[in-house]
Amino acid sequence: MSRLPMPGSPSASWAVYRARLKAVFDGADPRVCASFWLFGLINNVLYVIILSAALDLVGPNVPKGVVLLADVIPSFLTKLCAPYFIHKVPYTVRIPIFVALSACGMLIIAITPPLQDSRTIGIKMCGVILASLSSGGGELSFLGLTHYYGHFALASWGSGTGGAGLIGAGAYAIATTTLKISPRTSLLAFSFLPIIMIISFFIILPRGPLHASSAKSVEYEAIREDEPQDHDGESVEHSGVHDQPGEHEGLLSASPSASYPSSSRNLAPANSKAIGRAWTSFKANLNRSKGLFFPYMLPLLLVYIAEYTINQGVAPTLLFPLSSSPFEEYRSFYSTYGAIYQVGVFISRSSTPFIRIHHLYIPSFLQIANLVVLTLHAMFNFIPHFYIVCIIIFWEGLLGGLVYVSTFAEITDNVPKEDREFSLGATSVSDSGGICVAGFLGMAFEVWLCKWQVAHGRNYCKMQ
Repeated sequence: MSRLPMPGSPSASWAVYRARLKAVFDGADPRVCASFWLFGLINNVLYVIILSAALDLVGPNVPKGVVLLADVIPSFLTKLCAPYFIHKVPYTVRIPIFVALSACGMLIIAITPPLQDSRTIGIKMCGVILASLSSGGGELSFLGLTHYYGHFALASWGSGTGGAGLIGAGAYAIATTTLKISPRTSLLAFSFLPIIMIISFFIILPRGPLHASSAKSVEYEAIREDEPQDHDGESVEHSGVHDQPGEHEGLLSASPSASYPSSSRNLAPANSKAIGRAWTSFKANLNRSKGLFFPYMLPLLLVYIAEYTINQGVAPTLLFPLSSSPFEEYRSFYSTYGAIYQVGVFISRSSTPFIRIHHLYIPSFLQIANLVVLTLHAMFNFIPHFYIVCIIIFWEGLLGGLVYVSTFAEITDNVPKEDREFSLGATSVSDSGGICVAGFLGMAFEVWLCKWQVAHGRNYCKMQ
């Protein structure tokens, strides 16, 4: 990784910065970067839009945590189960399925009458569940797909997911508040966004590696050690630099150690062999998951539990007197905290080419410290200014985004090639699992902290 000179140092000049930046991005294929940025953006943006529309979907009398849980639990279950069988489905089939699920889910939400009775809300939540299934399957698939395209694909995916927070929340706010478009019409327009993933996958992305892959195996695959490598150690074809048919030969080969023992292939009937292969493959993938838990899954899980508990449970109670704030109403605090958080996430998820962390537990524990500090402030009111809370929220976003992209970058660097595609998809369960846990914790935290504040003479949380 190239280090940029510090501003003010003798080596700091625009020419030096430009040369260093060029070196950092040397070898990046613009088509690969654009495709994965759009994958990250579109796969996550509907999740953000649904959360932004939570009040319009369920009304003021239903906890917004209901929308969060409907938006994340199906995604979590998909990421928990799908890595063990989804490799049997080619990417050329998966992507259209995810696009169809996502578009149908948004259409169900949009065309359901804007009522707020239990039946109507239930129908809307069915649409949210479909969109969530698509998002979960899309995330583990696109992360697995970066295995074939290298670090620039992963960095672009991370940046796109960070941009989804800003663009999703901003687009819904502009459409419904600035342009005065009804929530129903806005959601109907957003339901066509998944088509961009079809365009990105089938038109923009160089798909040579996938053609070679689908012709050879339906198991998780390894990149052969004797194939051409670029200067970063990545496959030349996988980085998207070349796309000639002759260069696909031998590009992707199934790893014998990752599938099943070859010595038993002719000792049983075909159906018994198929069952044996499936069972052996499942056990191998389960062992892979066990090896991923402590180095990668647990720190990502911890950071998401902490940050989403802050966002959903603590942030609504981080309120100050309006006279000492820049706002005219208390509801503005929460939306402002959300926007500041998304800026931090976007910056850190776009930082992979410049900043990498290798000790994932350090920022995870720092995120837990953020949760403790902000919870204590909600109880004892010791932070003197609103802007200090904004800085902590921004720092929270930076930590969360940094752990997300660094976790998958560490897997790309350190996990053996025959295990890498599975590992990238399987580890993605940690963020959704963390959000699920935080959804329940957040509802309890918000109620408890609000009651505490009212009991101690601060009733701002009741005035939003």
